[in-house]
Amino acid sequence: MNDNNLYNKCYAFAIRVVRAYQHLSSEKKEFVLSKQLLRSGTSIGANVAEANGGISTADFSSKISLAYKESLETKYWLSLLRDTNYLDSSVTESMLKDVDELSKILFSILKSTRINSKHLKP
Repeated sequence: MNDNNLYNKCYAFAIRVVRAYQHLSSEKKEFVLSKQLLRSGTSIGANVAEANGGISTADFSSKISLAYKESLETKYWLSLLRDTNYLDSSVTESMLKDVDELSKILFSILKSTRINSKHLKP
């Protein structure tokens, strides 16, 4: 997968997260959980953007690792918001599907980067 494609998927997901946050804060008057979702959900793409500018394989791998961890955290907040009836199930399921796809891509990149970096060592 091309890094720009991953970046674009992360960016599109971040827009969905921002819109969910806007809905949660204005319509549902929920500010604590929604802020956590906003932070973790937008951080995925920010870390991918930083990874694309990585100065070494280790730097790249570290940022991809952070993006992966943020994607897992985002799944947690989405599930919690769904199960406490702040977010509609159909919207949440769609967002969970998107973030699950990002998680799988990030994990795959992380796995191959870590394996490839081991081959670079003497």
